[in-house]
Amino acid sequence: MAISFSRHKLFENIFNYAMGGLAIVGMRGEWIKVNDSIVKYLGYSKEELYTKTFQDITHKEDINKDLGAMRALLRGDISNYTIEKRYFHKNGSIVWVRLSVSLVRDDKDEPEYFISEIHDISQQKLDQEELKILLDLSKEQNNRLSNFADIVTHNLRTHSSNLETLVGFISVEKGTVDACKSENFDYLKKSIKNLNDTVSHLSEVAKIKSMNKEEVKSLNLHEYCNKAIYNVSGLAKNIKCKIENNVDPKHAVLAIPAFLDSIILNFLTNALKYSAKDRIAEVLLFSEINKDFIVITFKDNGLGIDMETHGDQLFKMYKTFHKHKDARGVGLFITKNHIESLGGKIDVKSELGKGTEFSVSLKKAV
Repeated sequence: MAISFSRHKLFENIFNYAMGGLAIVGMRGEWIKVNDSIVKYLGYSKEELYTKTFQDITHKEDINKDLGAMRALLRGDISNYTIEKRYFHKNGSIVWVRLSVSLVRDDKDEPEYFISEIHDISQQKLDQEELKILLDLSKEQNNRLSNFADIVTHNLRTHSSNLETLVGFISVEKGTVDACKSENFDYLKKSIKNLNDTVSHLSEVAKIKSMNKEEVKSLNLHEYCNKAIYNVSGLAKNIKCKIENNVDPKHAVLAIPAFLDSIILNFLTNALKYSAKDRIAEVLLFSEINKDFIVITFKDNGLGIDMETHGDQLFKMYKTFHKHKDARGVGLFITKNHIESLGGKIDVKSELGKGTEFSVSLKKAV
């Protein structure tokens, strides 16, 4: 059935039922006609608004901006304008709106009235303000972290230097020659050296806000794995774990040294931490090329993870999956962020009671 209505009725319906606020405003700023959306935005009834001008309920800091644009419209300098401004709600609260205004002229080209389109953006403004607060807070925390890193690095460097000096004294003292030839003393010397390397990276890691090309280097993956394996050799020896480095000695990746250290070390320590007590622990490292990436895999025969239950939580902050006294739920979160910041990705396969396989893809060095 055809629908019949007059042109006047059509425009009346469009005006009244528009989702946004629509208003006809007189030359002195008086509200001539408003739709229901404006009533909803501002809290006044239509009758109350018709006794006021827009200046009456506009925030004083925004009046000149609005009036200035109106004058430019009247002079013919512009055909319309859009601004963000504040109205006072009837209850006294602030209502942020996006206001678009056009001027209607009569047959003699004389200004007749304004058509105003109004959209409430109060929630958007609130969200922007909250975001600004969070960004400011984040900036302040980053500054504090940077200062903290400086202090920690300085203090750790002092202590590690003292340890290195003491080891030097011990090695030349009378009666300590045999002790210095022991395997444990060799471990101690190399551990102190690795501690110095870690300290040198600490400040860099804490201060990095965004990676730039100057920080990325071509790094031999096999060498970094050997270094990390040595760093956990004491832990591995304690639980009689065999760690095998089958990473291709020719494979090099593009990474930040401190990041690569952290990535490899975290997977190794996790494999040791969550080894199974009923079998000899084994960890295997191997690598392969996949297009523009080197994929390094860390495979263990430890406790494993129930991926169906915990798969979507695996890399989230403070999530742990086994009752281990040292579990903090931070390592995998940080490691994933390091990998992704290097343009890489991480995949995991795991079966409860059988072991876990982490595969890390990092950009191949040319």
